[in-house]
Amino acid sequence: MTFTSTTSRRRALKLGLAASLAAPAIARAQAWPPQTITWINPFPAGGGTDTFARPLAAQVGEQLGCQIIIDNKGGAGGTVGASQAAKMKPDGSVFFVGAIHHTIAPSIYKSLDYDLEKNFEPITMIALVPQVISINPTRVPVKTYAEFLAYVKANPGKVNYASPGPGTAHHLAGELYKLETKTEITHVPYRGAGPAMQDLLAGNVDMMFDGMGTSAQQIKAGRLIGLAVATPKRLDEFPDIPTSAEVGVPNWIVSTWYGLWAIKGTPKPIVDRMYAEIVKAMAQPKMLAIWKEQTAQMGGESPEVFAKRIRAEIDKWQKVSAAAGVKLD
Repeated sequence: MTFTSTTSRRRALKLGLAASLAAPAIARAQAWPPQTITWINPFPAGGGTDTFARPLAAQVGEQLGCQIIIDNKGGAGGTVGASQAAKMKPDGSVFFVGAIHHTIAPSIYKSLDYDLEKNFEPITMIALVPQVISINPTRVPVKTYAEFLAYVKANPGKVNYASPGPGTAHHLAGELYKLETKTEITHVPYRGAGPAMQDLLAGNVDMMFDGMGTSAQQIKAGRLIGLAVATPKRLDEFPDIPTSAEVGVPNWIVSTWYGLWAIKGTPKPIVDRMYAEIVKAMAQPKMLAIWKEQTAQMGGESPEVFAKRIRAEIDKWQKVSAAAGVKLD
């Protein structure tokens, strides 16, 4: 009887300790949302991340009855903002809205002071946008992909391509293309897709391996020419642009995707609520219209599926960066 009594007391003490440790997290979840929530965007304003994050944040904030602020913290291919986000308190007041670029960073930066899988909690993919070869016709005297390839091969290293920064999907998409076509194209990194696109339109650089999220409107307006899309089939919105397979580069399949993470340690009820609100927002007609206009695939996959996507992308880009010899300090 003494043994049973002692065991029961120990069990009660353990349960009491567990309950006391869980109480603050439960209290935070019950008090959520706060009046203001911040989504840290690790890229400058005007890029692809902003294209989707801003309207989505406005819709989710409306549903929650609070304000969601997009805080742009650009630099080093998105790693500066990611580092800052990783150090935030996991109380549900701050989230991280990143991109495929963050699955590339671990394989090319020698040292990062954060770990995408250890410091963040996946919520969902927001949008998936196909890559396109976009050229400024005033800089590159071609109209078709065949003419472009011939021009690049005849002028090794002369043509340059802009990217939102070292280690971004745009950068690695260019390196993968160069590997597949055995061409020499010079990389010109910027501090975000917005500044890169501005310089491309201004005629200061030749081209981009860009996401349709920033190139679509410029191609429609005739300011840029889309030569090929990195997709298995042609896009409904751009039926005249051939696929990478059609132009002879079948392994050049690249999409830029954007996603939302919570800070690791954020109470699960808060993570679950934010995921549910995003799925609800994505079903709104005005959101569907924006995504369609950008030729983007709507996100909304479960946190578990998103986590698997992240791991698969990390593995993929480790191989590409190793083959291309891409390493950054």
